[in-house]
Amino acid sequence: MNQFAGQDEIKVFCGNAHPSLAKDVCDYLGIPLGKMEVFEFTNENIFVRIMENVRERDVFIIQPICSPVQRNLVELLIILDAFKRASADRITAVLPYYGYSRTDKKDQPRVPITARLIADLLTTAGADRILTVDLHAPQIQGFFNIPVDELTALFLISDYWKNKNLKDIVVVATDIGISKRARDLAEKLDAPLAIIEKRRLGNMDTTETLNIIGDVKGKRAITVDDEIDTAGSLVNAVDALLKAGAKEVYSCCTHPVFSGPAIERIAKSAVKGVVVADTIPVNGSKKLDKITVLPMASLLGEAIHRIHTGMSIGSMFEY
Repeated sequence: MNQFAGQDEIKVFCGNAHPSLAKDVCDYLGIPLGKMEVFEFTNENIFVRIMENVRERDVFIIQPICSPVQRNLVELLIILDAFKRASADRITAVLPYYGYSRTDKKDQPRVPITARLIADLLTTAGADRILTVDLHAPQIQGFFNIPVDELTALFLISDYWKNKNLKDIVVVATDIGISKRARDLAEKLDAPLAIIEKRRLGNMDTTETLNIIGDVKGKRAITVDDEIDTAGSLVNAVDALLKAGAKEVYSCCTHPVFSGPAIERIAKSAVKGVVVADTIPVNGSKKLDKITVLPMASLLGEAIHRIHTGMSIGSMFEY
């Protein structure tokens, strides 16, 4: 039964990137997941067909730009175009994970700003609005000329650690760029903050840990990042913290990219536990006992409800 009144015209659809999350969001909203065909022909061309009337409807398309990134991105662009041509009233692209977000500036000569390119592609394809979670850099919102609502998993993650009742904790930012987010978590946990200063080596996701700013000796450290990709930075951080005298090390992030050797590295590392949100699917070989996945469906579902009914998104986090 629909738990929200006046939602007859809301429609939620998804591509192939994260259908289980889309189903959970629809369960929260009390509506069925929209019917749509999305598949690849043998020549790798993607075909999309909407299986129900969406004319003048408020449409939300849930599709993180995660692995396989190129296919999921192109799939999303084609889906947006299909809804635009089907005369949907408003099309909101729900991107729990914004792929290419780390390429948000020219930090080397003759390189693109791909995060801006993706913003242009989404808008051109037909998105009227963007709903996303914990962007790598907040200024990416400024790449769009359409409204962008950015949610955060910070409250889910902080509630998890509060319920764990760990003693003598210190929150550790894995680099200076994530220090504000780490400071926010530290404030919610009433814990001190430390920062790992590191240097990235080239373009191959390798880092060198340089220094730990703050006192971690004898404490349970909780590292914070926006995403875990190959887990190289995580393993280096864990080793450095233990070497500096930390009693135990835990880790948390919003986006579990877990590419390449990430799962093997986490399994072999001394990290006691890794807490992530399900903005990206964590299934199959990516499931480990030490990885805890927090559900985002209620947060996304509530945001979709508020966008549809014209309510404030910011007030969701005012506590």
